[in-house]
Amino acid sequence: MAFCRLFKTVPMQKSWWKILSVLLLGYSIVGGFLFNVPHLPIIHETIRNLYFHVPMWFTMMTLFTVSLVYSIKYLRSNNLKHDLYAVQFINIGLLFGCLGLVTGMEWANFTWGEPWSNDPKQLGSALSMLTYFAYIALRGSIADYDKKAKISAVYNIFAFALMIPFIWILPSLADSLHPGSGGNTGFNTYDLDNHLRLVFYPAVIGWILLGVWCTSLMIRVNIIDKKELFNEK
Repeated sequence: MAFCRLFKTVPMQKSWWKILSVLLLGYSIVGGFLFNVPHLPIIHETIRNLYFHVPMWFTMMTLFTVSLVYSIKYLRSNNLKHDLYAVQFINIGLLFGCLGLVTGMEWANFTWGEPWSNDPKQLGSALSMLTYFAYIALRGSIADYDKKAKISAVYNIFAFALMIPFIWILPSLADSLHPGSGGNTGFNTYDLDNHLRLVFYPAVIGWILLGVWCTSLMIRVNIIDKKELFNEK
């Protein structure tokens, strides 16, 4: 009965994207393991990790981008809810970033012979994530909430500005084992065929929606936890 009452409080028109996320993830997981994939040298069946590894990074960057928007909105409005949104998008973004690193290291272990080879893209991704972990540490070191919100919002802009060269620009200028870096041809150029696209694009959308869903839950929990703070503002 309690479940039924809870379900009635969530109108279908407001939860369609959550249902879509579940459907897309279910489809991409089943398709990722069972659908046909190109038989390529070296990577062979491990190309299926494309459906999991790359969407994690897309999700992380999407969440970091949304966090940047809310940090800018906070600096313009001083609305503490915007700061709350920014930090929660970063928290969940870091979770997906860790999943991206783990799935990437597992893939590298099979294709390159070791999980960590100091590849430029690996190093850039790790540096970018360390920059955002420093954001979390910075917030924890400041007691006053208003001061914490302002300083961390400025730092968030700085962290995002570093993420772009760390992940996209610098690795493309160096020799890298990653497709699309260091002169290597990218997946979309030679082997992201229709079989891969049928699963890859739904996977990206599904994981991004899941990331937003997780963030929305964390935002709700924190608003309840800090109700007195927001009521005062």
